[in-house]
Amino acid sequence: MLKRTILLLVLIALCISPTTLAAKRKRNETQTVVIPVYDTIRVVITDTIKVKPTPAPRIDTLHLAHSPAEIDSLVEAWTVLHQAQSEKSFFDTYAGDDDTTENTPVDSLYKQRLLDMVSPVHLPYNYIVRNFINQYLNGRWSSLSSVLALSKYYFPIIEEELHAAGLPLELRYLPIIESNLSIRATSRMGAVGLWQFMPATGKNLGLEINSLVDERCDVLKSTRAACKFLAHLYKTYGDWTLAIAAYNCGPGNVNRALARAGENCKTFWDIYDFLPRETRGYVPKYIAAAYAYTYHKAHNIEPKATPDCIATDTVMVHRVMHLGQVASTLNIPIETLRDLNPQYKLDIVPATKKAYSLRLPTRYTSEFISNEKAIHEKDSLYLKEYLNPANLEKKRAEGVGYIYTVRKGDNLGLIAKRNRCTVKELMKWNRLKSTVIRPGQKLRIEKPKPRG
Repeated sequence: MLKRTILLLVLIALCISPTTLAAKRKRNETQTVVIPVYDTIRVVITDTIKVKPTPAPRIDTLHLAHSPAEIDSLVEAWTVLHQAQSEKSFFDTYAGDDDTTENTPVDSLYKQRLLDMVSPVHLPYNYIVRNFINQYLNGRWSSLSSVLALSKYYFPIIEEELHAAGLPLELRYLPIIESNLSIRATSRMGAVGLWQFMPATGKNLGLEINSLVDERCDVLKSTRAACKFLAHLYKTYGDWTLAIAAYNCGPGNVNRALARAGENCKTFWDIYDFLPRETRGYVPKYIAAAYAYTYHKAHNIEPKATPDCIATDTVMVHRVMHLGQVASTLNIPIETLRDLNPQYKLDIVPATKKAYSLRLPTRYTSEFISNEKAIHEKDSLYLKEYLNPANLEKKRAEGVGYIYTVRKGDNLGLIAKRNRCTVKELMKWNRLKSTVIRPGQKLRIEKPKPRG
C-alpha cells in the first residue's frame, strides 16, 4: 500500500513541467499584499428645533423721530433751500466781475453778455433786440420784478418738464413773453394760461377745457402740452428761432414766409420781413427776456416778495370735492388752494369718472391723506349749492367771458355801455394803456354776455 502511494506522488511530480513551476514562482514573487486601511469619520448628530418665525413689525409701531406732518415740513424746507441755492448759483455765474467798464458801449456790453449765455437757442444781438432789452429794464412799466418773484415757483416745474422732454431749458423764458408768468392771463383773442393756448389748440394737445375745468391754467399739464408742441415744431424746422416763431403765429405763416423768402432762408432772421408784424417782435422779445432775467442783478432790479408756496406736491382726488372742504379741514386759506389749482374754475374737482390732481403746499400732503375721510364728510355742506343744476349754471356763467369785435365808430365808452361794464374794466381786461382802439380790434369782456 505504501509503495503504491509513493508511485502516485512520483507520477504527479513528473507531470508538472519546469515552465509551469517558473510561472508559478514568478506570480508568487510579484504578488502584492494589500493591507486595508480604514479612515476615521467623525459624525456629528444635531437635533432639529422648530422655531416659530417672528412677524415683521408693523409700520405704525415703529418709533419715528418725526411725525408725517413734521417730515412734510422738513421736505418743504429742504426744497425751498435747494431751489434758493440753485437759483443763486445760476445768477452768480452771470453776476460776477467781467471785463467791462463804465465806458464800455452798451451795445458791446449786451452783445458780449448774450454771447456768454451759451444756448442751443441762438441769441444774436441787434438794434431790435436792444430796444426790447431796454423795455424790460425800464422800471417805470416793466413787470420784470413780478416775473422774478413768480419764477421762483413756476420755473422749477417748467424746467423739470423741459428736461424730461429733452428740450433746451432756455425755453422757460417763453412764458415770460406770453403771459408774464401769470397763470390766469387771458388775451383779447381768448388765449389763456402761462403758455397762452387758444381753446382749439389746447384741446388738440390733450388739455381738458369745459365748464368746470380749464387745464390751460394747470401749470404742469399746460407745460407738458407746450413741450409736445415745441418738440413737434423743432422737428419740423430744425431751428429753434423758427420753432419759436411758429409757436407765436402758427406753422402756416412761417411756411408762407419761408416760401416767399427763398430756398436759402433757414432762420427767423432770414424771413423776418415776411412774417406777421407781431411775430417779427416775438423772437427779439424772447432774447430780451432771457437777457433781462439772467442779468437783472447787473441792472439793480430786485424781485418782489417771494410767493407764499414754492414747495408743492400733488395728491389724487377720486370723488367730487369742493376746495372749501379741503381749506376748512386742513386750515389752509382757500385763496392759496385757488392759486395752486386755477384749473378748477368753480372751486370744484369733478372727479366722477376719473381721478384729478390737487396741488397742495408740501407741508399739508400727509395731513390731507390722514384727513381724507373728514374732508369727504363735508360733501353735503359744500356741494349742496352745486348739486342744483340751476346754481351750477349761474356759477358757471359768472366766470365766462366773450370776445367783442370793435366796429367802425366805436369808442370804449360806447362799448362799455353796450356790454354793461366800465371803461376801466375794459382797459384792465385787455391791458390797454390808452383809450385808442381801431375797427376790427378784439376786446375781451370778462363777464356774461348781456341778453337782448
